[in-house]
Amino acid sequence: MMSNATDAAASNQRLDELQQEWEEQHLAESLRKLPESQSEYSTVSLKPIQRLYTPRDVENIDFERDIGFPGTPPYTRGIHPTGYRARTWTMRQFAGFGSAFDTNQRFKYLLEHGQTGLSTAFDLPTLMGYDSDHPISEGEVGKCGVAIASREDMEVLFDGIPLDQVTTSMTINAPASMIFAFFLAAAERRGFSWRNIGGTLQNDILKEYIAQKEWIYPPRPAMRLVTDTFKFCATEMPKWNSISISGYHIREAGATAAQELAFTLRDGIEYVEYGIRAGLEVDEFAPRLSFFFNAHNDFFEEIAKYRAARRIWYRVMKERFNAQNPRSWQMRFHTQTAGVSLTVQQPINNIIRVAIQALAGVLGGTQSLHCDGYDEALALPTERAALIALRTQQIIAHETGVTNTVDPLGGSYFVEKLTSELEEETWEYFRKIDALGGMVEAIELGFPQKEIQESAYQYQRAVERGEKVIVGVNEYQLDGNELGEANILYIDESVAQLQQERLAKLRARRDQAAAQRALDALQRGAENPQNNTMPLLIDCARADCTLGEMCDVLRPVFGEYQEPDF
Repeated sequence: MMSNATDAAASNQRLDELQQEWEEQHLAESLRKLPESQSEYSTVSLKPIQRLYTPRDVENIDFERDIGFPGTPPYTRGIHPTGYRARTWTMRQFAGFGSAFDTNQRFKYLLEHGQTGLSTAFDLPTLMGYDSDHPISEGEVGKCGVAIASREDMEVLFDGIPLDQVTTSMTINAPASMIFAFFLAAAERRGFSWRNIGGTLQNDILKEYIAQKEWIYPPRPAMRLVTDTFKFCATEMPKWNSISISGYHIREAGATAAQELAFTLRDGIEYVEYGIRAGLEVDEFAPRLSFFFNAHNDFFEEIAKYRAARRIWYRVMKERFNAQNPRSWQMRFHTQTAGVSLTVQQPINNIIRVAIQALAGVLGGTQSLHCDGYDEALALPTERAALIALRTQQIIAHETGVTNTVDPLGGSYFVEKLTSELEEETWEYFRKIDALGGMVEAIELGFPQKEIQESAYQYQRAVERGEKVIVGVNEYQLDGNELGEANILYIDESVAQLQQERLAKLRARRDQAAAQRALDALQRGAENPQNNTMPLLIDCARADCTLGEMCDVLRPVFGEYQEPDF
């Protein structure tokens, strides 16, 4: 042991000598002749970056404890021993616009061109729990996603799609349980066994209070709806991910990479704690938890973020929750390229941004990936933009060689140092949030909201000072349209008219007494915290109750959330 310590000390001394020699004999002369272009260098999160990284920067990193082998704890190098050599990531392009008919056609188009999983975007009224014919929905029906207000809409949405062969993701949160009930009732009518259906329900209400701001009920009753889906899926849907804990929208709101990592994983801890309080054993539901991260512009910081995420989650599940099932330790996550990074100016440049961001997600070991359309700073993606985004994934998978080896950047002094730094920043945020009582309490106090607000402000200042260059925006502007204009996908008011007509016909032909009985049972059941709301919601979907009707009967039981002034 003394010999090993002596050898290490001698090796470090020699490394220090070599670095000093390099700095004096090579670096100093280079800087004299050609000074560096900036006095300080930082990531897109404004994290300072050193000129050079050496073994001295990773001397406290233990290979067995902190890095390991792919498919083994702490999963820094990925959850699968072979990486992408056995199977590439799921190419899950986010799609949804107009009516269920419109989006069904887009789904089929993408599947025909090689997409391997579906991901559904819903319009604003649906996200807020309103029917398409509600007065508050006026002007928004089908505009930012597909309009879904009934089981019938859901049947149209997935018409002709083999739900037992293609996994489905649904990006919905406040009314996630209701939309899930429509999906299950529709699948049931088509003869699919729930146990054979795979997919993911986003169902992450905490990040709505933190970042995206699409809520219905206050945090605590909303958390009950989440844990009810945990319980339901644990017994009824072994292939279904009952939540996708999302950092994506946290990052889009202006968080740094470390804040995205910390707040997302601390949300995950909160969901696990609430699941346990609801009477579940951790290993009953933790294997079906999934995550959803942003892929931003800083290539190496993003790769380090994903590697740190897996390592932290392993330690959380093993040490904090004493999970015994290895699948509970493994973080599985979806990645989407950064919508907030797309620019209206010179939109064709967004193709390049998306490709680089997607490559970071792949090198970070994502399980599924969405590439944004280059025109999404202007509107929902056109069919052409969606195809280019899918082709971007396919080129990365088949032409770049990045799938040939597992975790190709593992062992990089820079990447390993960044990984460890992001991990430590995350643990520090955990300590602060734990001291506040938990994530629900921190949200009620406005802690993560204020942290993100400050980070967004500092980044915007850096852009305005020219310290962060955005090509085509604050540098390299063009007066004309030399890089071409993007076509716009325009959703007119005919979608709203179609939805209103369909809802009127649905309400006219359904069994009104059966629908009212189902709604009354849902309200009574929700009043007792011991009842699971999912079976009641499925009964409502079977009786052709609408989204707005289900959400409305729960409003007097749960209340409605109003964000306080922080």
